[in-house]
Amino acid sequence: MAKVKLTKTELKTQSDALKRFERFLPMLQLKKQQLQAEIAEIATKAEQLAKRQADSQRVLSAWVELFAGESDQLNELVTLEQVLTDTSNIAGVAIPIYTGLKTKVAEIDLFATPPWVDDAVKMLITTLEFKAEQAVLERQHQLITEELTTTSQRVNLFEKVKIPECKENIRVIKIALGDEQTASVTRGKIAKGRCHTPDDDEESAA
Repeated sequence: MAKVKLTKTELKTQSDALKRFERFLPMLQLKKQQLQAEIAEIATKAEQLAKRQADSQRVLSAWVELFAGESDQLNELVTLEQVLTDTSNIAGVAIPIYTGLKTKVAEIDLFATPPWVDDAVKMLITTLEFKAEQAVLERQHQLITEELTTTSQRVNLFEKVKIPECKENIRVIKIALGDEQTASVTRGKIAKGRCHTPDDDEESAA
Protein backbone atom coordinates (compact mmCIF):
# COMPACT_ATOMS: atom_id res chain seq x y z
CA MET A 1 0.00 0.00 0.00
CA ALA A 2 1.40 3.40 -0.97
CA LYS A 3 2.23 5.76 1.87
CA VAL A 4 -0.41 8.48 2.25
CA LYS A 5 0.13 12.08 3.23
CA LEU A 6 -1.10 12.81 6.73
CA THR A 7 -2.95 16.00 5.78
CA LYS A 8 -6.51 17.30 5.75
CA THR A 9 -6.37 17.46 1.96
CA GLU A 10 -5.44 13.78 1.77
CA LEU A 11 -8.19 12.97 4.28
CA LYS A 12 -10.75 14.55 1.97
CA THR A 13 -9.28 12.71 -1.03
CA GLN A 14 -9.53 9.37 0.76
CA SER A 15 -13.04 10.12 2.05
CA ASP A 16 -14.24 11.04 -1.44
CA ALA A 17 -12.69 7.87 -2.87
CA LEU A 18 -14.36 5.75 -0.18
CA LYS A 19 -17.77 7.27 -0.98
CA ARG A 20 -17.20 6.61 -4.68
CA PHE A 21 -16.20 2.98 -4.14
CA GLU A 22 -19.13 2.37 -1.77
CA ARG A 23 -21.51 3.91 -4.32
CA PHE A 24 -20.23 1.80 -7.22
CA LEU A 25 -19.93 -1.50 -5.35
CA PRO A 26 -23.70 -2.25 -5.16
CA MET A 27 -23.99 -1.56 -8.90
CA LEU A 28 -21.19 -4.03 -9.62
CA GLN A 29 -22.73 -6.62 -7.29
CA LEU A 30 -26.08 -6.26 -9.05
CA LYS A 31 -24.41 -6.63 -12.44
CA LYS A 32 -22.61 -9.74 -11.21
CA GLN A 33 -25.93 -11.26 -10.13
CA GLN A 34 -27.53 -10.43 -13.48
CA LEU A 35 -24.65 -12.04 -15.38
CA GLN A 36 -24.78 -15.15 -13.21
CA ALA A 37 -28.53 -15.44 -13.80
CA GLU A 38 -28.02 -15.05 -17.55
CA ILE A 39 -25.39 -17.81 -17.60
CA ALA A 40 -27.82 -20.10 -15.77
CA GLU A 41 -30.54 -19.25 -18.32
CA ILE A 42 -28.19 -19.95 -21.24
CA ALA A 43 -27.33 -23.33 -19.69
CA THR A 44 -31.06 -24.12 -19.42
CA LYS A 45 -31.61 -23.16 -23.06
CA ALA A 46 -28.69 -25.35 -24.11
CA GLU A 47 -30.19 -28.31 -22.23
CA GLN A 48 -33.59 -27.73 -23.84
CA LEU A 49 -31.96 -27.48 -27.27
CA ALA A 50 -30.08 -30.73 -26.73
CA LYS A 51 -33.34 -32.44 -25.72
CA ARG A 52 -35.14 -31.15 -28.82
CA GLN A 53 -32.26 -32.33 -30.96
CA ALA A 54 -32.36 -35.80 -29.36
CA ASP A 55 -36.14 -35.99 -29.85
CA SER A 56 -35.76 -35.02 -33.51
CA GLN A 57 -33.09 -37.64 -34.08
CA ARG A 58 -35.31 -40.33 -32.56
CA VAL A 59 -38.14 -39.39 -34.91
CA LEU A 60 -35.82 -39.56 -37.91
CA SER A 61 -34.07 -42.76 -36.86
CA ALA A 62 -36.87 -44.87 -38.39
CA TRP A 63 -35.80 -44.01 -41.94
CA VAL A 64 -32.23 -42.70 -41.56
CA GLU A 65 -30.84 -46.05 -42.81
CA LEU A 66 -32.15 -45.09 -46.23
CA PHE A 67 -29.30 -42.59 -46.48
CA ALA A 68 -26.57 -45.19 -46.08
CA GLY A 69 -23.84 -44.80 -48.69
CA GLU A 70 -25.32 -41.54 -50.03
CA SER A 71 -23.93 -39.00 -47.54
CA ASP A 72 -22.09 -37.03 -50.23
CA GLN A 73 -25.27 -36.66 -52.24
CA LEU A 74 -27.20 -35.65 -49.14
CA ASN A 75 -24.68 -32.97 -48.20
CA GLU A 76 -25.23 -31.35 -51.59
CA LEU A 77 -28.97 -31.04 -51.04
CA VAL A 78 -28.84 -28.11 -48.60
CA THR A 79 -26.28 -25.28 -48.39
CA LEU A 80 -26.06 -22.95 -45.40
CA GLU A 81 -25.92 -19.35 -46.64
CA GLN A 82 -26.27 -17.31 -43.46
CA VAL A 83 -27.03 -17.63 -39.76
CA LEU A 84 -29.50 -14.89 -38.87
CA THR A 85 -29.06 -13.15 -35.52
CA ASP A 86 -30.27 -10.12 -33.65
CA THR A 87 -28.52 -8.34 -30.78
CA SER A 88 -29.59 -8.04 -27.18
CA ASN A 89 -28.03 -6.19 -24.26
CA ILE A 90 -27.55 -8.05 -20.99
CA ALA A 91 -26.11 -5.97 -18.13
CA GLY A 92 -24.19 -3.86 -20.63
CA VAL A 93 -23.01 -6.81 -22.74
CA ALA A 94 -24.10 -7.06 -26.38
CA ILE A 95 -24.87 -10.69 -27.21
CA PRO A 96 -26.19 -12.34 -30.39
CA ILE A 97 -29.71 -13.80 -30.43
CA TYR A 98 -30.45 -16.62 -32.88
CA THR A 99 -33.37 -15.81 -35.18
CA GLY A 100 -33.07 -18.32 -38.04
CA LEU A 101 -31.16 -19.54 -41.08
CA LYS A 102 -30.88 -18.75 -44.72
CA THR A 103 -30.38 -21.95 -46.70
CA LYS A 104 -30.27 -22.90 -50.34
CA VAL A 105 -31.93 -26.15 -51.38
CA ALA A 106 -30.66 -27.85 -54.50
CA GLU A 107 -33.11 -28.39 -57.34
CA ILE A 108 -34.60 -31.84 -57.03
CA ASP A 109 -35.89 -33.93 -59.90
CA LEU A 110 -39.04 -35.40 -58.41
CA PHE A 111 -39.07 -38.19 -60.97
CA ALA A 112 -35.40 -39.15 -60.59
CA THR A 113 -35.13 -39.08 -56.81
CA PRO A 114 -36.69 -41.34 -54.17
CA PRO A 115 -39.60 -39.96 -52.13
CA TRP A 116 -37.58 -39.79 -48.90
CA VAL A 117 -35.38 -37.01 -50.32
CA ASP A 118 -37.88 -34.39 -49.15
CA ASP A 119 -37.57 -35.75 -45.63
CA ALA A 120 -33.80 -35.69 -46.01
CA VAL A 121 -33.90 -32.00 -46.89
CA LYS A 122 -36.00 -31.27 -43.80
CA MET A 123 -33.61 -33.30 -41.65
CA LEU A 124 -30.58 -31.47 -42.98
CA ILE A 125 -32.18 -28.05 -42.42
CA THR A 126 -33.22 -29.06 -38.90
CA THR A 127 -29.69 -30.29 -38.15
CA LEU A 128 -28.22 -27.02 -39.41
CA GLU A 129 -30.66 -25.07 -37.25
CA PHE A 130 -29.68 -27.00 -34.15
CA LYS A 131 -25.98 -26.48 -34.84
CA ALA A 132 -26.43 -22.77 -35.56
CA GLU A 133 -28.52 -22.16 -32.45
CA GLN A 134 -26.02 -24.11 -30.36
CA ALA A 135 -23.14 -22.03 -31.73
CA VAL A 136 -24.99 -18.80 -30.87
CA LEU A 137 -25.65 -20.04 -27.33
CA GLU A 138 -21.98 -20.91 -26.95
CA ARG A 139 -21.03 -17.41 -28.11
CA GLN A 140 -23.49 -15.91 -25.61
CA HIS A 141 -21.97 -18.01 -22.84
CA GLN A 142 -18.46 -16.93 -23.82
CA LEU A 143 -19.28 -13.22 -23.85
CA ILE A 144 -21.25 -13.29 -20.59
CA THR A 145 -18.58 -15.38 -18.86
CA GLU A 146 -15.83 -12.95 -19.91
CA GLU A 147 -17.84 -10.02 -18.56
CA LEU A 148 -18.64 -11.92 -15.36
CA THR A 149 -14.94 -12.58 -14.81
CA THR A 150 -14.12 -8.88 -15.21
CA THR A 151 -17.02 -7.80 -12.98
CA SER A 152 -16.12 -10.32 -10.28
CA GLN A 153 -12.54 -9.04 -10.29
CA ARG A 154 -13.80 -5.48 -9.81
CA VAL A 155 -16.14 -6.52 -7.00
CA ASN A 156 -13.26 -8.27 -5.24
CA LEU A 157 -10.99 -5.28 -5.83
CA PHE A 158 -13.51 -2.89 -4.27
CA GLU A 159 -14.53 -5.21 -1.41
CA LYS A 160 -11.14 -6.59 -0.44
CA VAL A 161 -8.68 -3.87 -1.46
CA LYS A 162 -9.95 -0.39 -2.26
CA ILE A 163 -12.60 0.08 0.44
CA PRO A 164 -10.52 -1.44 3.29
CA GLU A 165 -7.49 0.53 2.07
CA CYS A 166 -9.40 3.82 2.12
CA LYS A 167 -10.84 3.09 5.57
CA GLU A 168 -7.39 2.31 6.93
CA ASN A 169 -5.90 5.44 5.35
CA ILE A 170 -8.68 7.56 6.84
CA ARG A 171 -8.10 5.99 10.27
CA VAL A 172 -4.34 6.62 10.12
CA ILE A 173 -4.77 10.21 8.90
CA LYS A 174 -7.36 11.03 11.59
CA ILE A 175 -5.07 9.66 14.29
CA ALA A 176 -2.15 11.68 12.93
CA LEU A 177 -4.22 14.86 12.68
CA GLY A 178 -5.56 14.29 16.19
CA ASP A 179 -2.05 13.79 17.55
CA GLU A 180 -0.90 16.90 15.71
CA GLN A 181 -3.77 18.94 17.16
CA THR A 182 -3.01 17.67 20.66
CA ALA A 183 0.66 18.48 20.22
CA SER A 184 -0.23 21.94 18.93
CA VAL A 185 -2.39 22.66 21.98
CA THR A 186 0.38 21.41 24.26
CA ARG A 187 2.97 23.59 22.51
CA GLY A 188 0.65 26.57 22.86
CA LYS A 189 0.28 26.05 26.60
CA ILE A 190 4.03 25.67 27.00
CA ALA A 191 4.67 28.81 24.98
CA LYS A 192 2.09 30.71 27.01
CA GLY A 193 3.72 29.50 30.21
CA ARG A 194 7.12 30.69 29.09
CA CYS A 195 5.73 34.13 28.32
CA HIS A 196 4.46 34.35 31.93
CA THR A 197 7.43 36.09 33.75
CA PRO A 198 8.05 37.02 37.50
CA ASP A 199 7.64 40.70 36.58
CA ASP A 200 4.10 39.91 35.51
CA ASP A 201 3.45 38.40 38.97
CA GLU A 202 4.82 41.52 40.70
CA GLU A 203 2.66 43.77 38.55
CA SER A 204 -0.36 41.65 39.36
CA ALA A 205 0.37 41.84 43.10
CA ALA A 206 0.74 45.61 42.95
